[in-house]
Amino acid sequence: MSIENIKTISPADLGGIDGIDGPRAPAGNLRGPDGASFAETLGKAFSAVESTQVAADDQAARVAMGGGNLHEMSLALEKADISLRLATKVRNKLLDAYNEIMRMGV
Repeated sequence: MSIENIKTISPADLGGIDGIDGPRAPAGNLRGPDGASFAETLGKAFSAVESTQVAADDQAARVAMGGGNLHEMSLALEKADISLRLATKVRNKLLDAYNEIMRMGV
């Protein structure tokens, strides 16, 4: 093969090779089945965690004031605790993924 033959290769000939043309837009829809983006879905999840915390605080305040139901307060506190622990684990996983991406060589 001579050098003349290598010069005649055009970018159109290499179109099927990834990385030659630069990054491509991902194919498909990046939204969830409900049409929400990842950020919106994560925001809703953290809002739900906050709601369970507020509901547990309300239950505890009612019991402290002499009203409310001790059993319902215990359930609300446990639900709030579990949701907060889950949110913390999700946050830690996201941070681990972010740190892993930052350590990648380009």
